[in-house]
Amino acid sequence: MEGYFEYRHTVGFEETNIVGNVYYVNYLRWQGRCREMFLKERAPEVLADLQDDLKLFTLKVDCEFYAEITAFDELSIRMRLVELGQTQLQFGFDYVRLDPAGGETLIARGNQRVACMRGPNTRTVPARVPEPLARALEPYLLSTVRS
Repeated sequence: MEGYFEYRHTVGFEETNIVGNVYYVNYLRWQGRCREMFLKERAPEVLADLQDDLKLFTLKVDCEFYAEITAFDELSIRMRLVELGQTQLQFGFDYVRLDPAGGETLIARGNQRVACMRGPNTRTVPARVPEPLARALEPYLLSTVRS
């Protein structure tokens, strides 16, 4: 196991700006998509809980850019668990361009902090991270400092 959950993506024209490089907001969208695919593939019981009472609020996102990417670049968005608290999680994301010859280039790095909440929209309160979610994330705990 590689220690990360991977979402693969091919950049489309609609994700680029007039200059031809990827518009920054797409990096944040890909974080969300990676998180969603993780839930679908590794923690489907949490999806049922989201239909009921659980809410996952994104509190903070960031992204640091190292290189440009353009349409039709092949990407691997790699999610790791950085921190697991009682009611909050922090994910780390590496954005890697996959070269046709098999090489990889780190193009960006991001983070996302998420709070677990429950209750009706007018009275939502913090809630413990659901046990099925914590279990599903265990293999992806970042155990070493990223360079």
